[in-house]
Amino acid sequence: MASTMYAPPLPGLTTTDGLDTVISWGLGADSTAYLARMLTAPATHGIDLDRTAVLYMATGSEWPETRLLVEEFMLPLLREHGVRLVQLARNGHRKEDGFTVLDDSRRPERLIDRGPWTLWDDLESVGTVPQQAGTRKCSLWAKGAVGDWWLAQVFGGRPFRQVMGFNADERGRCLRDETASRLPGRTGLYPLLDWGWGRRQVEDYLLERFGVHWPKSYCTFCCFPVSMGALPAHLERMRTHPEIAGEVLRLEYTAMSLNPNAKLYGRRSLLELFDRARPRDRACLEAFERELDMPWALYHVRRLFPVSPDGARRPVMRSTERVDIGLPRQLAGRLISVSERHGVDVEHDALYGRARAWVRNRGTAWPMAEELFATAPARVIDKQDKNFEPLWHALTSGSTAQLPLT
Repeated sequence: MASTMYAPPLPGLTTTDGLDTVISWGLGADSTAYLARMLTAPATHGIDLDRTAVLYMATGSEWPETRLLVEEFMLPLLREHGVRLVQLARNGHRKEDGFTVLDDSRRPERLIDRGPWTLWDDLESVGTVPQQAGTRKCSLWAKGAVGDWWLAQVFGGRPFRQVMGFNADERGRCLRDETASRLPGRTGLYPLLDWGWGRRQVEDYLLERFGVHWPKSYCTFCCFPVSMGALPAHLERMRTHPEIAGEVLRLEYTAMSLNPNAKLYGRRSLLELFDRARPRDRACLEAFERELDMPWALYHVRRLFPVSPDGARRPVMRSTERVDIGLPRQLAGRLISVSERHGVDVEHDALYGRARAWVRNRGTAWPMAEELFATAPARVIDKQDKNFEPLWHALTSGSTAQLPLT
């Protein structure tokens, strides 16, 4: 069972037996518009505030303007109406690490934007970026799983309603949410769909109510702006916050050092979308260069592309081992020198520092294996998938093309 670390109990919030409704709040325009309008007449919208809690799952990477708007407009509104706001976060990568209640109050004073372990921590520690293919696993990991743990513990199977802020343009998301939920006793509610409020109506309401344009809420390193058709607006957001752009560029650059296919936007990288000739882009790239001014490591990376006994492709497996640590120029020089002596080609990015030597190239058909040495910022931990070594040995017959770097 997942462990839980609670914040100190607050007066009047020592029991959750009376709850029957929770409202999932992602800070974005949709769920914010619902909250703001509902609070004009809670009973009319079927909400008893004494029996309701608003849930916020801290991802750790909200845009600054989102936090500012929430604290300027919404937290005062929640305090005025005595709305219970529960702020949650993960304790670690694994499910058994559990979650933390960052705050649980009917008078929330601030938005706590990160907890003990964030999605950024998770991605950076293994040297990867969010994946566009398939379901939004990052959102399920950082938000859905955290909220479900709290809900399961609080309700224990008894009936409750969960209000979701999907707008009327997202009927598919409503259907997927309704069919995917496995929490006993849960009934999903989609009020924006019932109101017929699409994205435009949501934004118009918030503009009229608060006099501001409420931006989309998503992580600074999200990979989905390109598929949502919002990449130009996303890049403008990056240019407004060059220090954030620098951090995200480092995350992507580290991932691409270990795997050239780990571009943030599928076939396109964030780095290639900035032009140094443009002043605002140059500010982002200069921030990126400052981010790279840190200890680097030389990594030994092996990947397996296995198949099941019936020939079906299985998930890719990886082994990452830190071989050395030092300055990027020193590590690149060492890798280049050793590789050249052994006739191994080296890719060297002289501008930003990465060096990469392929000592075993992947084939064209599964099963296959690949092996490389690469330099990158020293943020990636040693990690090997379960049963990697025997499977590597079986596929490669024990042979290895390792360079004498260890």
